[in-house]
Amino acid sequence: MALFNRKNTAPSTTATLAVDPALAALTGSYTIDPAHSSIGFQVRHAMVTNVRGSFGEHEGTLQLDGSDPSRSSASIDVRIASVDTGIADRDGHLVSGDFFDAEKFPLMTFRSTQAEQLGGDTYRVTGDLTIKDVTRPLSIDLEFHGSATDVYGNERVGFEGSADILRSDWGLTWNAALETGGVMVSDKVKLTFDISAIKAAPQA
Repeated sequence: MALFNRKNTAPSTTATLAVDPALAALTGSYTIDPAHSSIGFQVRHAMVTNVRGSFGEHEGTLQLDGSDPSRSSASIDVRIASVDTGIADRDGHLVSGDFFDAEKFPLMTFRSTQAEQLGGDTYRVTGDLTIKDVTRPLSIDLEFHGSATDVYGNERVGFEGSADILRSDWGLTWNAALETGGVMVSDKVKLTFDISAIKAAPQA
């Protein structure tokens, strides 16, 4: 996000994009509002349809630098046991040892390591995604939806984005063969992020 990175990085070798003064004013520390945010996924089931789900419990922080996007950062923790696909039996299978093993590995985490502005309101945040005991790099393309002050006086920013992963890269390999060919659950999963975050009050 013109706005993400756990640690400062060397200046980009790509062309410098003009800084929007309105965006520069958003610089600060933000807390993700779970009541108005969604972290979800979409995966092909039985080769013919998509199953969608989300994680009801998550928290995170954003350190945004509107003047220099590469100095921004993101940290997100997702509680696996809060997974909801609308079917209790399926949710129970997902948190079991066949998939996430939520009792042993209760959290999925993302820690950014780099951020860049791709152009306009589009950004790419790269970081480390940890599922179970596997940590691998992940890049998320995000669109900045703007900022607003809500009825309670909170300064908010909004981002929406997605990333495709292969679940087997994180040790999520359970599957079942279909009689007609193919498998029950696709290896490819789309992760989706719809984030609303509230700016922290300046420290005295």
